[in-house]
Parts: sequence; structure tokens; C-alpha cells
Amino acid sequence: MTDESFTYERVKKMFDAGADQYDWQRRSLIPDFDQFYGIAASLVRTEQAAPSILDLGAGTGLLTSFIAAAYPHAKLTLIDFSEKMLARARERFSRHPGEVRCIAGDYAAYAFGETFDFVVSALSIHHLEDADKRKLFKTVYGLLNGGGAFVNADQAAGETPFFEAFNMRQWEREVAASGLPPERIEESKERRKQDRNATVADQLGWLREAGFAEADCVYKRYGFAVFYAIKPK
Repeated sequence: MTDESFTYERVKKMFDAGADQYDWQRRSLIPDFDQFYGIAASLVRTEQAAPSILDLGAGTGLLTSFIAAAYPHAKLTLIDFSEKMLARARERFSRHPGEVRCIAGDYAAYAFGETFDFVVSALSIHHLEDADKRKLFKTVYGLLNGGGAFVNADQAAGETPFFEAFNMRQWEREVAASGLPPERIEESKERRKQDRNATVADQLGWLREAGFAEADCVYKRYGFAVFYAIKPK
């Protein structure tokens, strides 16, 4: 078994186990939860009444739920490797008037066979090795319609070892003060051992290399960042 497959299976097992508590824990584990998710959702801007949206690593559909509130007839495609997470997403969107498709699979390898107006992701892509992130950004570029956008709300490594340690200490302080039970905090720390965070600078470089001439980090707070990249029309 390779290190990569070990990481994949271990992360999948962790997220399967945490599916029932995922949503409510986010508010305690993500500093400035409302800003982080709110800014990401606000970047999905279009005059279309029913834009097509692909959510990579969608989990329970948390990020997409913010977007669907603004575009109730959006065509939603959610992909995640955890069936238990997707079961929650199906419940969440059971009354969504637009088309909803949930796919259990590895978004880094899945052949979608169509393009989208927006590709979004939250707290997922950082699990990939850097080479796979770089490859995925090129794939995302190809999945977007002209004028479409990629919104990625994710973790980011500190630009230096000093700031990587600084960001982690700050996160641990804020989570400890959140009121989350200690066992849930320890579970989150265990999951973070599987993270493969990349710096903001590296990720912006890979986005531009993929073809996104317009790409920036529009929000950052310690180790959490929101990236916004637009494909030319």
C-alpha cells in the first residue's frame, strides 16, 4: 500500500465517522466561520437564474447550501468520497427545486463529461499532494465554461516554518476557547495530521499556470484562505 492510498483511506474513514457532527463542528473549528463561508459563497455571482455548480469534496453540502440560498434553482453537482457525508447532502437538498446530483467518488480522477459555470470547494483540496493540486487546478480550468469561476475556501500553509507554527498555535488557542468538547478537538487534530497544505503563493502560481490569468487570495485569516480564479470568456 502506498503512502498516498493510506492517506486517502484514512481520511475517508475519519470523515465517514464524523459525518453526523460535521456541520455543527465547523463553527467551532473554523475561525470566523461566517466570514470564511460567506465570502466564498458571495463570489458565486451571475445573472443566470439556474447556474450549474460543481462542488468538489462537497461533504454534507455545507458550502453549496449557502450558494443555493442565493440561487434556489441552481443545477448542483456534489462529489465526495464519503457516502455518509453525501447522505447528509441528499437530505439537505431534498427540497431543492433545481437538479441535484450527488456522486460518490474521487474528484481528482472522475470524468465529469460536462462543463460548469462555477466550480467550488471548501476544506478539501488541501488533502491532496502538491503535484495533485497542481494537476487538479488544470482540470478545473477545463471544467469551467468561459467566464466561469473557481472558488476554493481552504487551508493554506504559512509562507515560512515560523508562520506555519504561528498559524497552528493560533488555531489551537481559538478552538480550545470555542467550547467544543476536548475529544472532538483531539479528533480534529488527528485529522489535521493528514493535511498537505500548500502556501498561498504556490497555489496562486498553480492557478495562473493552469490558465487563470485572474486569480487571487481574496480572504485570509491565519491558515484559512479563500481563492478566487476566473476563466476568460
